[in-house]
Amino acid sequence: MNIILTGGTGLIGKRVIAHLLGNGHSVVALTRQRTTAAFTAFEKKPFRAVQWDARTLGSGDSAWSKEISGAEAIIHLAGEGIFDKRWTAEIKHRLVESRLATTRLFVEAIAQADTKPRVFISASAVGYYGDRHDAPTDESTPPASDFLADLCVRWEQEAQEARKYGVRVAHPRLGIVLAESGGALGRMLPVFKAFLGMPLGSGKQWFPWVHIDDVVRGICFPLENTTLEGAYNLAAPEPVRMEEFCMELGNVLHRPSWSPMRVPEFALKLALGEAALSLIGGVKIIPKKLLDLNFEFRYNKVAPALDQLLRP
Repeated sequence: MNIILTGGTGLIGKRVIAHLLGNGHSVVALTRQRTTAAFTAFEKKPFRAVQWDARTLGSGDSAWSKEISGAEAIIHLAGEGIFDKRWTAEIKHRLVESRLATTRLFVEAIAQADTKPRVFISASAVGYYGDRHDAPTDESTPPASDFLADLCVRWEQEAQEARKYGVRVAHPRLGIVLAESGGALGRMLPVFKAFLGMPLGSGKQWFPWVHIDDVVRGICFPLENTTLEGAYNLAAPEPVRMEEFCMELGNVLHRPSWSPMRVPEFALKLALGEAALSLIGGVKIIPKKLLDLNFEFRYNKVAPALDQLLRP
């Protein structure tokens, strides 16, 4: 397949590109960077990096939107990091615009393309569901009403507009991605290695984790399974509570998790503002659609997942 991808310099995007190329696909990565140094690992492969400004369709012969015609799939992963900065009014605006505006731009490019892609895979997140306490949550669960849930709803709605042009649309609602470096685990490792690890908030909230390898395969799954469309949960089928996750992380690192102690809610709110609510609350995600389609999670349990990622 000829595939267009955004977010190719990110934690997930780089792995997705490598996975696609390893499976015989060709990839065009849209990037706002002026140099392609981030993509040197993909040189001499069926790969190209094309500049875009993420605001316009471009113009003339160099317009990135021309890449849409002839592409068989689009994988849209771009968006500002949800927990990179404290949620001020400006940051919240950037979180929204980096997702909604770019997705809307893709739909516009699809509308103008002579040949439409078969599928548009546009990322979303389990933040769609908000805090569900102990309730098992699959794709039939309605959205919450907080900022992050509203963002996910609007994000998915923008992508669904591509259906008007005969394009199948799929939204992987990503859980908390575990990788060797970066992401949530990357932030927790220095604290645990310094013997200061402990659960956040009550510790009783569900932690919808997923191994990076399963994320990559799950994002690409709609390329091979043409029946998969709409939203689907991409989180491990055996979620754990925050305190259990911290205990297992401590075990792998041979460090304590001071589980009787907690990072108090007020401290999280002070550091992260409204974003802290997404960490204090939790959701027990069930990836029902993927399981019904016989998608095989390589990492169902958190202990082997952490062991694979962190053992020397």
